Amino acid sequence: MARRQLLTGLASGLAGLLGAARPAQAASKAGDADWQLSDAEWKRRLSPEAYQVLRREGTERPFSSPLNGEKRAGTYHCAGCDLPLFSSEAKYDSGTGWPSFWQPLAGAIGTRLDFKLIVPRTEYHCQRCGGHQGHVFGDGPRPTGKRYCNNGVALQFKPN
Repeated sequence: MARRQLLTGLASGLAGLLGAARPAQAASKAGDADWQLSDAEWKRRLSPEAYQVLRREGTERPFSSPLNGEKRAGTYHCAGCDLPLFSSEAKYDSGTGWPSFWQPLAGAIGTRLDFKLIVPRTEYHCQRCGGHQGHVFGDGPRPTGKRYCNNGVALQFKPN
């Protein structure tokens, strides 16, 4: 597991550095025009850390999010627009240092291919505001086999 953590941390750190200057993809749903804010508006709304991840596709340091240890029942929302993204029922400890989920809520996320590390990965973002959340990998638990590896700073937890 230590090797996987090291490789995941290095890859995500490099992705954050390489992707820091590229803004996140805008939301594509027609009813979400209210969330297509200017860069200056996003900077005013978000903390510097959340701005770097959500709008510049950065990556927070592994094991830095208090959400890693969150065990209560509730819902994880986008820190940019408050859209519910994940149920606590789909959260699990992947050992990677980022909050991980095996399934998002229906209609909550959009995906696209990311080539920042040369090898294609699937990036996912909030369906409403386009805020970068993380990447999805095929090494998660049943029933989906997916690992939605999320930046904690891109989420807000709301307990039931």
